[in-house]
Amino acid sequence: MKPINPVIIAGGGPVAVVLGLALWKQDIPVIILEKEKEPLMDQRAASNHPPTVEMLVSLGLEEILEEGLKAPTYRIWDRETRETIAEFDLADLKNELPYPFVLQYEQYKTVRKILELYGNQSGYDMRFLHEVLSLKQYSDHIDITVSMPDGSIELMRAAYLIACDGAGSTVRKEAAINYSGFTYDENFIKIGTYFDFGSISGVQYRNFWLGPDEWCNLFKVNGEAPDPPIWRGVFPMKIGESQKQAKSPQGVQTRLQRFFPKTGDYQIAYSNVYTVHQRVAETMRKGRVLLAGDSAHSNNPIGGMGLNGGIHDAINLSEKLGKVIRGEADDTLLSLYSRQRHKAATDFIQCQTIANKKMMEDKDPFSRQARFEKLRRISDDKKLSRAYLRRAQLIDSLNAAAETV
Repeated sequence: MKPINPVIIAGGGPVAVVLGLALWKQDIPVIILEKEKEPLMDQRAASNHPPTVEMLVSLGLEEILEEGLKAPTYRIWDRETRETIAEFDLADLKNELPYPFVLQYEQYKTVRKILELYGNQSGYDMRFLHEVLSLKQYSDHIDITVSMPDGSIELMRAAYLIACDGAGSTVRKEAAINYSGFTYDENFIKIGTYFDFGSISGVQYRNFWLGPDEWCNLFKVNGEAPDPPIWRGVFPMKIGESQKQAKSPQGVQTRLQRFFPKTGDYQIAYSNVYTVHQRVAETMRKGRVLLAGDSAHSNNPIGGMGLNGGIHDAINLSEKLGKVIRGEADDTLLSLYSRQRHKAATDFIQCQTIANKKMMEDKDPFSRQARFEKLRRISDDKKLSRAYLRRAQLIDSLNAAAETV
């Protein structure tokens, strides 16, 4: 008879490995199944909000504080005039936060760091080239059909299966959980360049350039030594613009030169095009299946809320699942996880990221000026600024989730 593993996690990204670590720290063995042959060095999220930094450090990842870039401030710009609209400083929350900064630390580095520190520990079992294909739920376990590295198919058994396998989650689909929302008509392109935008007066590690014709999010990350740091620019593509054209050398140079004209070509580290969704699963728990991260909710990247929300899912779920597995609570506690994190996803992450995109791309000159004046008023008032930062950094989201019963 197949053994029943306490927890199997589908997917090997940052939410999965953090969740696995948080459970392992409670002496709960975990198996993480990742379909790729090795951790992906994907250039995706990198902005870790203060509550997320606190969570990661609590798991023994203090090293990331020295390896990442600390960004206490961020600036909002008018791309048309190149003037500053507002600047926000997380030092305004220093009495509330142990880490009053955003840590610019690429998500693939979080995965790599956890596997370096814990990947060889007994009970923390990361298996590559293992893909979940299907599942069947029973009263006391789940049977999981898994594709193995040699191409064979095997049955695995778990008390709980957690979907951390992305927006296209096989587990979510197999559990017949609806994933409602919409997909934007335009794609986004992310361009990494070695050009030092920090040499430009006023540019911070994190910048939002509002523009009616084309907006840009501009952030700095350390990249990989011995290469110099990388500045990432995220831009909207025109509707109908082909990925081939956008990613071509000419397309990339044209976009960057339009953003900041300079002599000579930009030295490019990478460029990626991706489809952008705003979706939330109807529930984050169905029987013994639980969802976390992108399998539970996806959103545009403006404001860096997807990765942070996913890590918050992982910590919330690990605390509740640990109690259930130890017999300290019945499994209705897992339904509370679903309610709490569903509220965070819908009332905060979705609302805020949709509003962020509307702010970035607003084309109406009167509306734009009204937004600018509001941002200036908020940034100039400490009380308003602190309230703004609490929402932007998902502090309000965590508090509201905790109050949900």
